[in-house]
Amino acid sequence: MIVFDQVTVRFGTGVEGLKDISLAIGAEEFAIIEGPSGAGKTSFMRLLIKDLLPSHGKIVVDGDDLSKIAPKNIPLLRRKVGVVFQDFKILFDRTVGENIDLTLEILGLDGSIISKRRSELLELTGLSGKDDLFPVQLSGGELQRVSVARALAPAPKVLFADEPTGNLDAKTGRSIVSLLEDIHSQGTTVIMATHDLELIKDKKFRRLRLDQGKLVHDSAVAHHPKVKHD
Repeated sequence: MIVFDQVTVRFGTGVEGLKDISLAIGAEEFAIIEGPSGAGKTSFMRLLIKDLLPSHGKIVVDGDDLSKIAPKNIPLLRRKVGVVFQDFKILFDRTVGENIDLTLEILGLDGSIISKRRSELLELTGLSGKDDLFPVQLSGGELQRVSVARALAPAPKVLFADEPTGNLDAKTGRSIVSLLEDIHSQGTTVIMATHDLELIKDKKFRRLRLDQGKLVHDSAVAHHPKVKHD
């Protein structure tokens, strides 16, 4: 599903956010990207949605070489890769239902299809009956569930959760991880970036560790095909 081939990100300051990263993440896999703040986790996510361009190397998502995707087609890429943010990034002047509907409206879907999809997502994320509430009426965990539902609205093949438990207490954080596991069980490739190792210590996810932009550990490297270079 995802291939990074010798990917380096060098910012204008000369600092390298990622350094010569090569890895492959398979379809329907659940992978954890761990590491301290500044390790390169968010840069990895931004590369996946072409919000950031590599200074060197090749990135392939679902068979598409991102370097060959024209700017006008980036929205099509972002339908394939849904993103959940630590700070939610939902619209506080819209209800839960309206936040979910917006993505579907942008896709130009029929009203009846939007209504059906919204109901499915509300049920999946444990928010049934809350579609008419505004964000200020929700807890932090519920806000994150709205963020997850919105990211899933276009049925992406990949869901990237960027520190989705960072603003939550331990119990609520575990419930969000369980929700991501449920989503994964339905066939979505899930990647979760986190620095909270206590939250995932008993999970058998694939573990990728970044440190100062370098991939220093991959728990499943022996079980994944090596990246082929041209």
